[in-house]
Formats: sequence, C-alpha cells, structure tokens
Amino acid sequence: MSIENLTPADGSTKNRKRVGRGCGSGMGKTSTRGGKGQTARSGSSRKRNFEGGQTPLARRLPKIGFTSRVVKPYVINVEKIKAVAELSEITMDSIRGVHKIAASITKVKLVGANAKDLASKIKDDNVTTTGK
Repeated sequence: MSIENLTPADGSTKNRKRVGRGCGSGMGKTSTRGGKGQTARSGSSRKRNFEGGQTPLARRLPKIGFTSRVVKPYVINVEKIKAVAELSEITMDSIRGVHKIAASITKVKLVGANAKDLASKIKDDNVTTTGK
C-alpha cells in the first residue's frame, strides 16, 4: 500500500450537483429551484421571521415583562420593627446592625405613623422617610 493508491471510504464522498446542464441530467430547465416565484429568483432570501404575509408569531403573542431601571427602596415599618426607631443615628450600617437586610439593598425607606419624627436622626442619603 502506498500513498498514490489511497482512496476514500465507500459512501464518504459525493459528486457535485451540476445544475442547468439539460433535461436529461434531471437538473435542467428550472435547475432544482422548483417553479416560478419569489424563491426561484436569484438573490432570494426572506427575513428571519417572515411567514408569507401572515402576522408573524412574535407579533401575535402579547408583550410581557418590563424591568425598571429605577432602584426601589427596601421598606421598613418602624411600628413593627421598633429597634430601628430606637437608634440614636439612623444610617445603612446602623440599620443592618439591628435588622437583617441583604447586602444587595442600597436604599431604605422608613414608613409608619411616627416615621416623620425620625427624619432628624437620619444621617445617610440612602435612608428616607415618608411625609414632608
């Protein structure tokens, strides 16, 4: 066996399809493009979700979901969590000391009947209260 006698395995290669070489070849006349119409023309291609004039599936289905880029604050009711109301200075660190908050939370809003009274104790821009 030598390199000039090597041949590919049976069935591993195919002959190239030669279109437009007469009707006897089986690929003459329309050259494997079917009948007339849009797809028979050269350069024919459709948009990704084109459905032949029918409203595409992406437009038939309802729109769902929305993600706001506004960071909503974590709300703490000072009537239920009295430890926050009893702090001398209210900052994010002092709130984390008395109440379990996730590390990802960056803003806190204090609500409740006497939350307005705590406005003078707040020393952090990321902590706010309700009311004027």
